[in-house]
Amino acid sequence: MKIKDKINEFVKRVVLAWDPDYTKATPREAADMKRAEEEFARGDTVSHEDIDWD
Repeated sequence: MKIKDKINEFVKRVVLAWDPDYTKATPREAADMKRAEEEFARGDTVSHEDIDWD
């Protein structure tokens, strides 16, 4: 087992110990993330400079 795999397993155990009901994403969140990834792949993004951060 690689060190990366050991670290990932450790993190997983810590998260589950901290919150046993932890789920990666709700179905709606998963759909939102999929849509966002598709938009990003098409280049549908907003420039950082176009956002009014104030």
